[in-house]
Amino acid sequence: MDKIEVGEIFSITDENNEENEVEVLAAITIEGTDYVAVGFVDDIRDETDEDIDVFFMKLDQEGDLAPIESDEEFEKISSVFDDILNEEE
Repeated sequence: MDKIEVGEIFSITDENNEENEVEVLAAITIEGTDYVAVGFVDDIRDETDEDIDVFFMKLDQEGDLAPIESDEEFEKISSVFDDILNEEE
């Protein structure tokens, strides 16, 4: 997979084997690893005042999106993305 850009839309499969469209809200590289913050396209386009669910993922060695599995890595990445996303508001 090539470098992921903000605004890209793609499908991911959840734990129930259902496909969901997500949009990239932010992308960063930390210590040589690319991470993205994504939200469900339907939630983003609803334009309500409600908060949307944001998920953090990383590019694995094959260039595919993968979940962040360790709590330590998740906390570090979510903190950085929180700062980025809050600056954009």
